[in-house]
Parts: sequence; C-alpha cells; structure tokens
Amino acid sequence: QLRLVESGGGLVQAGGSRRLSCAASGLTFSSYAMGWFRQAPGKEREFVAAISSSGIRRLYVDFVKGRFTISRDNAKNTVYLQMNNLKPEDTAVYYCNAVDFLTGSSLLGSWGQGTQVTVSS
Repeated sequence: QLRLVESGGGLVQAGGSRRLSCAASGLTFSSYAMGWFRQAPGKEREFVAAISSSGIRRLYVDFVKGRFTISRDNAKNTVYLQMNNLKPEDTAVYYCNAVDFLTGSSLLGSWGQGTQVTVSS
C-alpha cells in the first residue's frame, strides 16, 4: 500500500531553519521525481520544489529559491527539504508526492498527513 509520511516540522523563529523528511513506501521510489507542496490555512495547496528521480535536477518556485534545498536518498526511499531563513509566510502544512518533473504536478492520488511548519515573527 502506498504511504507517504512527512516529518520534521515544528515551531521556529523567523530566520531559523528546519529540515523536513518524507518517507515513501508502496512505490518504486527511485523511478519517480519527487516534490514538496504546502498549504496554508484557507489557501490552496501550492508547489514548492521538485527533484528528479536521479537527484541530479532540481526545481524551485521563486518564493523559496535560495532558501530551500530539496534532496533525496533513494537507498532510504526518502526525500528531504532543507529550509533556511524561514519567514512567517512559510507557515503551512508541508506535503510530499511523486511529481511530473516538467510540470510540478502531483502524480499520486493520495497524500500523507503532512507536517506543520510554523514560523513566528
């Protein structure tokens, strides 16, 4: 059964850092590009970053570029999101999913519970 388990969120002061993890099971992890998404209260889920199946190529949206780094460890079926210089507007529930690397669109119909990141001023 497909399972996506996000972890690593928490409360952090503005300017601080957090490292999120997403452990995937029930799929051939190394065959998929992976991505991170986030959803703030009352807003739609938005794409944040993606990494190709090999880990060679990475994409970021402008609002996180230069602050966030996506990486993966295929041996551990895990994708990471290193978040630096966090801002209050980064506050959201963060989710991972397999993605089409070219479009950033999620490929799997199910989502994990996500992990809450709260950035205080």
